[in-house]
Amino acid sequence: MNSLIERHETAIDDATAELTLDHWIDGAHAEPASGERFETIDPAATVPITTVASGTAADIDDAVEAASAAADGEWGDTTARERAALISDWMDVCREHVDELARLESLDVGKPLAFARDEVEEALEFFEYYASVAQAGHGEQIPVGAENHVYTREEPYGVAGQILPWNYPLSLAGWKVGAALAAGNTVVAKPSEQAPCTITRLAQLSAGILPDGVFNVVNGFGEDAGAPLTEHSGVDKLSFTGSVPVGQQVMKAAADDITPVTLELGGKSPYVVFPDADLEAAAETAAAGIYYNTGQSCDACSRILVHEDVADEFTDLFLDAAEYWQPGDPLVDGTTMGPLTFADQYEKVDDYVEIGQEEGATLLAGGEPPAAEALESGWFYEPTVFGDVDNDSRLAQEEVFGPVQCLITFESYEEAIELANDVPYGLASGVATQDASLAHRAAADIEAGSVWINEYHGGGVGIPFGGYKKSGIGRECARETLGEYTQTKAINVALDEPEL
Repeated sequence: MNSLIERHETAIDDATAELTLDHWIDGAHAEPASGERFETIDPAATVPITTVASGTAADIDDAVEAASAAADGEWGDTTARERAALISDWMDVCREHVDELARLESLDVGKPLAFARDEVEEALEFFEYYASVAQAGHGEQIPVGAENHVYTREEPYGVAGQILPWNYPLSLAGWKVGAALAAGNTVVAKPSEQAPCTITRLAQLSAGILPDGVFNVVNGFGEDAGAPLTEHSGVDKLSFTGSVPVGQQVMKAAADDITPVTLELGGKSPYVVFPDADLEAAAETAAAGIYYNTGQSCDACSRILVHEDVADEFTDLFLDAAEYWQPGDPLVDGTTMGPLTFADQYEKVDDYVEIGQEEGATLLAGGEPPAAEALESGWFYEPTVFGDVDNDSRLAQEEVFGPVQCLITFESYEEAIELANDVPYGLASGVATQDASLAHRAAADIEAGSVWINEYHGGGVGIPFGGYKKSGIGRECARETLGEYTQTKAINVALDEPEL
């Protein structure tokens, strides 16, 4: 038998020996109302990991009812300091399970194990960051004159419905669940059916710490569980990370009850390489920007705009840098790129490679699964590079969400900025230059929520993240995120003339 499959089957047996992936509702395991379950698949070995509860509207109703009761009851009565203490206790328990969570995430999504561990630890940092920042939150007093005392209160919405993605399951739980709970809301989360393991396990680790009903998880498919969550009249705030088409559906569903939404959607992010850049460093940075997580990142650096004077040299350097990112078994130390997470995503990437060639782009590297026999079992794909890409082509305009890079040349600063902005997205971007003035000017002119200078993926705890244009609404990861989960109440008190 393939050694990769043997290794993964052993890891799966160890990871699931005591794991049950039911829903988590009102502080306890909850079997699906329908009695239906589905398999979650290891993308490297393409074998089942375990079965998962398949949710429906009935399960969403139960979860929202539990969350609402907690919001109106014990959780609603807590102070920010008390919530922070409970979240900290929960994170202490989670830290005892980092290795378990990292292995589950690696098996479920296909991430290299070392990367999964880093992401788990960062997710826990987000929970603690929000809890800490929320303690410093306060309203403000507004001076309006001697006859009135005006002040504001920041109050939670109540029940937050959150639909979480499959590419960074636990990381995005830290971004969303952490902020919502710290601000005083309760949560009903719907993980992606492609990656339910770690979020469900995260909820289980809250047992006996968070009050019942504070954090609820309903697994299942979008049409069966996700849609009922976004349409539920008992949900007071919605947050979604995923594709633009599904984001549009979430907005339409939210419109019926005027439910506020936070959306983090797609991207087709540029990395602009000016002629004075350190080309070797820029090539390595851009390669990491597209091939980390096998290109399955909304903010992936998926278009390189390089000045024509250095295009040939940069292309050679980029092809060399791409060699570092090679498919391999996610459970083996030193692996830099795992498989694509599921079969449909593999087919989508392969289709776009064909589209790119039909459009006249030059395939410079990759474009097919790896030849290694040991990797035949999974949805692996080689790091792929296209040159001579037209920025108006589908390859340059549409989100591939895989390890596919586009090289596009420009002649002038004005053309570089025009090309950078000439997509429907505006999530992230990068600039490579040694000219500080040029860097600041480009950062101001590029239409994106993040601009990274001489680096990529330079975000982290406390740094706002979100998109322009079709890339979304709202900001996550930072202090201002708590404002996404609170509403401001103004209180105006008439002051009588004092009589002594």
